[in-house]
Amino acid sequence: MLEEKSFHHRLCARLKRLVFSLSEMSNRFQEYHESDMAGRKVVEVYLDLLSQPCRAVHIFLNHNKIPHMVKTVALRKGENKTPEFTKLNPMQKVPVMVDNGFVLTESDAILKYLATTYKVPEHWYPQQPERRARVDEYTAWHHTNTRPHAAKVFIMEVLLPRMTGQPPDPAKLERALAELGDTLGKLETMFLKRQPFLCGDDITLADLLAACELMQPLGGGRDVLKDRPLLVAWKSRVQSALKDSFDEAHGVLYRLRDKSRAKL
Repeated sequence: MLEEKSFHHRLCARLKRLVFSLSEMSNRFQEYHESDMAGRKVVEVYLDLLSQPCRAVHIFLNHNKIPHMVKTVALRKGENKTPEFTKLNPMQKVPVMVDNGFVLTESDAILKYLATTYKVPEHWYPQQPERRARVDEYTAWHHTNTRPHAAKVFIMEVLLPRMTGQPPDPAKLERALAELGDTLGKLETMFLKRQPFLCGDDITLADLLAACELMQPLGGGRDVLKDRPLLVAWKSRVQSALKDSFDEAHGVLYRLRDKSRAKL
């Protein structure tokens, strides 16, 4: 009996020392991480807020209070084709991020980099493998579904008429709206059927990217979600979670919407 008590006593003592050691390691890592962050330069982002992916990056940085500097690249003026910008991104596209000398393009990659490099709530890009895989699953699907189909409606109703002086072709616009409608239906049945956000109970990068894309047709005065209560409720939850950062980033789109409505 005495030997058993002695064994348990030694075991408890070792466990306490182990817990203390792990705690010390965690504290030192946190101190190192914070020191490393303090020594970093402010993140630079090259954006045009008329671009959906740029708005997503802008919202994420502002909402999570990541120190950054915005450098506007006006696509309508061709500023993305200057030699200086082309050197930064030969693809001549925005957004572009520069973090401590590290240059990164593509909004999906930028958002995931920021979520894993900076101290932000874990729900944005979960560490748990299955939950993170759900976010990756949506973002992979996003680039061949939500993004091109919502953008096509905006291009046909806003950009092409401004460039050509001609109204949209009714048949082509109808097909574009049908394609977008099919995507919206999949968002409802595949992603939002039994959960408040696209990848679960919390907002993630998937919701941010999707919301910015689905806002784009609003620039032409078209609310593509208005007849879909499930998606309307989802967008409301996204806006509530993002607070002022959502409307701030979409200010340019709201102004474009108001101009479109004034012409009717």
